[in-house]
Order: sequence, then C-alpha cells, then structure tokens
Amino acid sequence: MSTTRIVVMGAAGRDFHDFNTVFRDDEDARVVAFTHTPTQNIGELDDLPNRRYPPELAGDAYPDGIPIRPESELETVIDEEAVDTVVFSYSDVAHEDVMHQASRVLAAGADFRLIGPDRMMLASSVPVVAVDAVRTGCGKSQTARKLADLLRDRGKEVAVVREPMPYGGLAAQRVQRFETMADLDASDVTIEEREEYEGHIERGHTVFAGVDYEAVLAEAEHAADVLVWDGGNNELPFFVPDVHVVLTDPHRAGAELRYHPGETNLRLADYVIINKENTADVAGIREIEENVRRTNPDAEIIHANSTITADGEAIAGKRVLVVEDGPTLTHGDAPHGAGLLAAREYGAGEVVDPSPSAVGSLREVFEEYPHLDAVLPAMGYSGEQIRELEATIRAADPDVVVSGTPHDLARLIDVDVPIVRVRYELEEKNLTLSAVLDRHADVLGL
Repeated sequence: MSTTRIVVMGAAGRDFHDFNTVFRDDEDARVVAFTHTPTQNIGELDDLPNRRYPPELAGDAYPDGIPIRPESELETVIDEEAVDTVVFSYSDVAHEDVMHQASRVLAAGADFRLIGPDRMMLASSVPVVAVDAVRTGCGKSQTARKLADLLRDRGKEVAVVREPMPYGGLAAQRVQRFETMADLDASDVTIEEREEYEGHIERGHTVFAGVDYEAVLAEAEHAADVLVWDGGNNELPFFVPDVHVVLTDPHRAGAELRYHPGETNLRLADYVIINKENTADVAGIREIEENVRRTNPDAEIIHANSTITADGEAIAGKRVLVVEDGPTLTHGDAPHGAGLLAAREYGAGEVVDPSPSAVGSLREVFEEYPHLDAVLPAMGYSGEQIRELEATIRAADPDVVVSGTPHDLARLIDVDVPIVRVRYELEEKNLTLSAVLDRHADVLGL
C-alpha cells in the first residue's frame, strides 16, 4: 500500500493535536506540511519563512521536522508535494468558509478531510469534565472556573487543562504547567494566554497546556483526581469527557448551527448553557432553545446570567476607554464584551472611540474588523503589540480604562490613568452546576 501524503491546515493548536494523535505513528501516512495564515497568532519569530514543527515533537519518522507553509501557498504545496489529502484542523470557522477551503483543495486534485472526535480524543485515567462552546466568547472560562471550584469544595484535587496556544518555541512548550503568576511571568506568555490562565490561577487551580496533549494528559492525571477541560474558541475537547457542558450566546443566536466545529459540540453536549440571558433579547434565547431541541433533544438546557461587577464609583461620569477580550471580538465576531456593558451599567459619562487613536497593528485590526463597537481589543501576541496597546490608550487620553479582558491588564501595561477591572461570573437560573455534579457523582468519584 502506498503512503498517503498529507497537508494539515490549522492555527498552531488542533492541527498539531491531529498530527500527534492520528498521523505521527501511522506508517501509511506522511505529513509533508502544516499551513498557517497571515493573521495567525504565532508571536515573534525571526525566521518565519523557515518555521517548522520540530523533530523532537514530530517523532522518528520526521528527523527534519515538518515545514509550516503559508496557507496562501496551499495549491502550490499540493502540487509540489504530490499531496493526496488535506486535513482541515481549524476552529470557529463558518460552515460556508470550510467548504470554500474544501473547494480549493478539491480543485487542486486532493481529498479534503475532517478528523472526527473518536480519532482525536484521548482517554483519561481520571474523570474529565469538559467545557466547550459553539463560538469564541460564550463564557467557557467562567464556567470552567466555577466547576473547578465546586469540585475542589467536594474534596477533589483539580487540574484545569486548556487548549493549546503555542506562540513561541514549540519544543520548549511541549508540556506547560502554570501554578502561580510568577510561572506566567517566567514563561513570557501572551495576553491571550493570560486571559485564559489567570482566572484559574487566582482561584488556586493549576493550569496545564502545551503542544503534545498525550504528554500533557499524563502530567495532569498525575496531579489531579478530576480534570476540567477548558476549551478554546469552539473547539472539541481533546480528552474523552465524562460530563460535557457546552456554552451558547443569545447575543449571537443562530451561530450555534453555522460554525465548525461548534455545531458538533452542540450535538455532542450533555448540557447546553444559554449564557448572558441578563443582557440578551428573549428572541435570541428562544431561538437557541429551539435549535438545541431540534439538534440534540437529549441535552438538558441550563439558563444562566453572566453577572458583571466592577468599581462603579471609578467609572461613573468619567470619560472611559473600554478594552475587551481580543479573541471574542476578532475570532468571535462580537461587537463588544463585558467591558462596554459595565461602562454603560455604571454610568460612564462618555465612551471614547479608540479607533482614531489606534497605533501600528491595532490600526489594521480596526480596518479588518469594522463591526467593533467603540472598544479596543486586547491584542498582545508580542511585546510590540503590547507597546502599541499602551500607545493607543495614551493617544485616546481617557480618564479611566475599563478592562473587560479576563486577566489583570494592569500587570502588563503602563498608562497614566486608572485601570478598572471588570469581572463576570456564571449565575445559573434553573439547574445549577452543583446539581449537575451531584447527578454524576459516581462517575466523577464524588
């Protein structure tokens, strides 16, 4: 039998996981390249044209590693490398856009493939509670934080495992463990990583991440009685879940059926949380209810609010600039987040439009995402972008910065005005997460 020659399309996350779990040890498969996009968050790399998945991770069959080529060269790679199959390993992509990529591949003469959950999910020796979503920015992390707290309250050692976000040296990031803020500082993580890790660490939970999730799983199993999977974007869990909770957003009702692999998550869920109901229209809530009942009638729906708190006295009457979670606004297509809601709720005198003051790459972000609603995405994938964020805030000259990002922005940027941190917590309305854990006490060892 001839060897199947493969290209894996992705964004430095699920693509590497698909390779590691499905293709690395397959003698009948040869991955000849990964691809990356121009806007992929790959950090500061001096030698991007020669970027490779390193041999230390690729295995014995790949002594030189695997090239990572620009996605714009996909057809060229298919031709030059006589590619048989292209594997699509992106998350939070509109169904129509998935098929546009499939059409490119088919027209170039190759097969187009998606890796299913049964092939890429790893089995854990300890119970797994998975938290995923149908889109970026639905409220996964606040839900995962609450579940981790509840499990600890029941006497369990909990490890939180986050989907990969490797932006630097891949071999050095094979397995990452973050127990303290000092661990984050020492690892020089990006703002996006801080947004996902800090909330867990603040509550005393250790976070595991990395590139090779078989190795990550082994480390996490050794440290914990129960794992909480905190998924990224709308990606599938990398571990087989014993309890699978999926978040939806009524502000983007209908998106749960229009994005890959979010719809798959919806169909796999044990529980579907309709979050942010306190700030959403009833019509959006009802649309999601109907879609859940139609696609996954066995799932139980949990209605929830996302409760926002901040120092209202520091906001009231002030000229504020709102900084929001970057991926929610960009990948997730949301016009704003909790920061703008807090500014309005606490009576800001004026919300400053940051776009006229945008510096460097942030100016390009506003051009690429015109849907933004007078908010500044916390783009910080490099030291230069963090400096641009600071410069944009200074140029806008607000009285106060209202930070809706999940991490402590004041730890990273230096501006001459107060930074008010917005916090948001999940508040269940019908079925509590505590009751969910009680239902599954036997399988979770509670």
